[in-house]
Amino acid sequence: MRAMGKSKSMRRAVLVGLCGAALAAAVPTAPATATTGTTTSTAGPGATPGKGLSWQLKDSGTDARFRGLAAVSRDTAWVAGTKGTVLRTSDGGRTWRDVSPPGGAGLELRDVEAFDGRRAVVLAIGEGEASRLLRTDDGGATWTESFRNTDAKAFYDCMTFFDRRHGLAMSDPVDGKYRILSTADGGRSWKVLPSAGMPAALEGEAGFAASGQCLVASGPRDVWLATGGAARARVLHSADRGLTWTATDAPIPAGDPARGVFGLAFRDRTHGIAVGGDYRPGQASPEAAAVTGDGGRTWTPAGRPPPAYRSGVAWFPHSRVTALAVGPTGTDVTRDGGRSWRTVDAGSFDTVDCAGDRGCWASGEKGRVARLEPR
Repeated sequence: MRAMGKSKSMRRAVLVGLCGAALAAAVPTAPATATTGTTTSTAGPGATPGKGLSWQLKDSGTDARFRGLAAVSRDTAWVAGTKGTVLRTSDGGRTWRDVSPPGGAGLELRDVEAFDGRRAVVLAIGEGEASRLLRTDDGGATWTESFRNTDAKAFYDCMTFFDRRHGLAMSDPVDGKYRILSTADGGRSWKVLPSAGMPAALEGEAGFAASGQCLVASGPRDVWLATGGAARARVLHSADRGLTWTATDAPIPAGDPARGVFGLAFRDRTHGIAVGGDYRPGQASPEAAAVTGDGGRTWTPAGRPPPAYRSGVAWFPHSRVTALAVGPTGTDVTRDGGRSWRTVDAGSFDTVDCAGDRGCWASGEKGRVARLEPR
């Protein structure tokens, strides 16, 4: 996120806030286990979150902040974060391999999309050439830079894939419209899509590079883009892989560079959840979640939303009603499709992702990575 204010100084201040604001982790709902470093919450594989399931912290061996997360399975996950750090586990988080791109310590990685334990794409954010995309085909042993932004006005926030070949990445508005990159070869090459089908951005509007979820896809062609920073928060939808878009207001706190929709999740092409609010510590976010049942044409505020800002959200696999939302002050669970939420853990996370085998992971500040486990 860059274009969140009317001056470069304000934009940089907001970005720095997202990168390193002092969002201290709250005390977990249960004591840490001395030998494994685990904490408890409520959600996980094989059952409904909140019923005999809990977050179990995994020792990542680093203090990097992981806003990028890709859950491949219960055993395999990737995280990407500050100082160009990329880690991968293939044993459920017992051990992590540092597979960071060589020479990338200065990169701010905010998104990772993984196809399996060997193939993944990471996104680095920032002004101008700081925004980059890299791909690995060998589990991170080697990386190839497939895109480097050369437009000083562009600032890429997040990416998504429809399948193993087709994907998109989005930039904050350039010349008044969001810029969309497209790949048809799994992220090995990218091209800028025409902007004719993109609605004009609102004044001060941009995306939030907070959880890798400001651009999400469901199915072979549908994709949604979350915005904030303007007088109104919006969700943009495309049904043709990013060629044409429609914009809808979302009932999430807005009207400030620090407010808007931060994360989206769709379980199919019609049912979605939006989360967000005001990311600044201590600021109220009274309507931090909303739901849609018509593909994003309309959004309804949650009747009982999370109590504070949330940056990440994920549907629990194979459930039509259960989802998880995370943020610096806790984890919330809904069991009615996003209409009401209950806080089940007080630990700090920035993003959450679930794999098809019900392997759900969360990650965030100070190297925190966790997987849902039976209690």
